Amino acid sequence: MKNLRLALLMGLASVLVFASATPAATRAIRAGKVLTPDGKMLSNAVIVIDDDRITSIGSAPPPKGAEVIDLRKLTLIPGLIDLHTHLTYYWDGKPGTKPLSQPRRPAGVTTVLAVENARKTLETGVTTVRDLGASGEVDLAMRDLINMGRMVGPRMFVAGQGISAPRPDAPKPDYKQLADQRLATAADWVKVYGSRGSYQSVDTTQTLTFEEMKSIVEAAHAKNRPVAIHSYGASGVRDAVRAGADSIEHGIDLDDETLAGMAKRGTVWVPTIDHNRYYVDAKDEFGFEADTIPPLRSYIEKNLESTRRAFKAGVKLGMGSDAVYTMFGQNTRELGWFIKAGMTPAQALATATTIPAALLGHANDLGAIARGYYADMVAVDGDPLKDINVVIDHVVWVMKGGAVVVDRRAARKR
Repeated sequence: MKNLRLALLMGLASVLVFASATPAATRAIRAGKVLTPDGKMLSNAVIVIDDDRITSIGSAPPPKGAEVIDLRKLTLIPGLIDLHTHLTYYWDGKPGTKPLSQPRRPAGVTTVLAVENARKTLETGVTTVRDLGASGEVDLAMRDLINMGRMVGPRMFVAGQGISAPRPDAPKPDYKQLADQRLATAADWVKVYGSRGSYQSVDTTQTLTFEEMKSIVEAAHAKNRPVAIHSYGASGVRDAVRAGADSIEHGIDLDDETLAGMAKRGTVWVPTIDHNRYYVDAKDEFGFEADTIPPLRSYIEKNLESTRRAFKAGVKLGMGSDAVYTMFGQNTRELGWFIKAGMTPAQALATATTIPAALLGHANDLGAIARGYYADMVAVDGDPLKDINVVIDHVVWVMKGGAVVVDRRAARKR
């Protein structure tokens, strides 16, 4: 795997050609409004950026010689964070194929093709992702190429291959040993599959015991690596919380004790409500049978109800799309479900900014427009504190690390 990753970094970096996303030395943005870290709007602000960081925010005129970007008709919010993606899951829509029945591609080819998923993600205003599961270390290669400036895409925190239970007829593995194998890679997170459930299946059967989850979490935490545990059902979520997982992915029918445990421990729950909506809408692309759709719809309602209860219980919630294949470009639709769960637009925005930034260990340089933070910013047309759909549907301009990666201003004027 190490040789594969080295080959990708050396070979692909020399042959791939991407749009430039290099930050200028000094830039100044004139913004109509800016969402401040305390959740208020600052009008007629000037934001100064040196290389990839914000150096000042105020009313002083731009420094002499700085490139000035005029966004006075727009509102600036922090670059958004999607806590659950699968950027390496690519499908070109070729006739006669479906996303889940494509020919297997070499890792290098997948790395190149997945750039399209990365581009569509940036276009939604998402400048950082946590990618939770990929084979062949393609996610590690993408992360490193993006960090090197040889590929344009969101900042990536990756997990590599997830840990899951073996088939029923296979011997039980040593889960600490499996965790140690994952920890020997350069992945940022450890992903664990604690239950069944994926795509059209909403099977909530728990597949790892509490003790097995705990052994993985303890091994990861001993090496300062956080753990995300996938569980579609209530029992798996309960055990994942007790085991000390840093975040829980999916889940329904959560009981009050589990919610209280999440709130007490500071566990972040990423309910991914919208990903099942996507599977319903994309059923023909995937070729799902008609009888699989009602269970998906039922799961969505249970997922939303548990999210309502979790929000009331004080659980930290994070925006995660679980985007795969043709879902990229829809990354932020989860925010609309959070409004349905009872949040204000400001609270929903926190699920995609401050909460995930802290989970990723970057509370002091991601998730806010503030001095010393990365210059990750999104310009939207409208007031996101009044209507969250402004963020979902009206992204005009995106900057990541001081470089403009999306600019639709000219199209907006037509």
